[in-house]
Amino acid sequence: MEHLWAPWRGNYVTSSASKATLFADIGQSDKDQENFVLARGKCCYALLNLFPYNTGHLMVVPYRAISQLEDLADEELLELMTLLRTMKAAVAEAFKPQGYNIGINLGAVAGAGIVEHLHVHLVPRWKGDANFMTTTAETRVHPSDLPQVYAVLKRILSAERGSESGKSS
Repeated sequence: MEHLWAPWRGNYVTSSASKATLFADIGQSDKDQENFVLARGKCCYALLNLFPYNTGHLMVVPYRAISQLEDLADEELLELMTLLRTMKAAVAEAFKPQGYNIGINLGAVAGAGIVEHLHVHLVPRWKGDANFMTTTAETRVHPSDLPQVYAVLKRILSAERGSESGKSS
C-alpha cells in the first residue's frame, strides 16, 4: 500500500476553531496572505479553498454570516456575482481551464461543510482532471501548491486593477 502524506491537513483536522465562524473570522482578519484572501469588496471577499478539488479552486464569501441565498441583500448578491466573475477571469488567465464548476451547497445534506455561512465555489476543470487517483485512491494530485497559486492570481488581479485605474472616463 502506498501512502500520500499531507501534513498541512493536520491543522484543519485537529483545529479547535469553530468551522461556523471560520469565514467571519477570515473576513475580519487583516492576514490576507496567510488566509489566501485574493480580493475584498464592500460586502464579499474571495479566497482560495484550503482543500481544493483542483488548482485554482476558490470561494467567494459574503462578510455577513448567513446560510440561505434569499437572505442576501441585493447589494450582497450583486457583489457576490461580480466578484465571482472577476475571479473566474483571473483563473482563466492564470490556468486556462477548459470548464468550471460553480456552485453553492445549501445545507449539510447538500454537502455544505460550513452550513452557517453561505459561500460560492469556483472549481476550474480540465479534460481528464479526475484521474485514477481520485477514483481508486480517493486522492487528488495538484501540480501547484497554494502559495504558488495565490501568488499567480494576486499578480493577475493587481495587473487588472492597475489597468482599470488607468482607463480614462
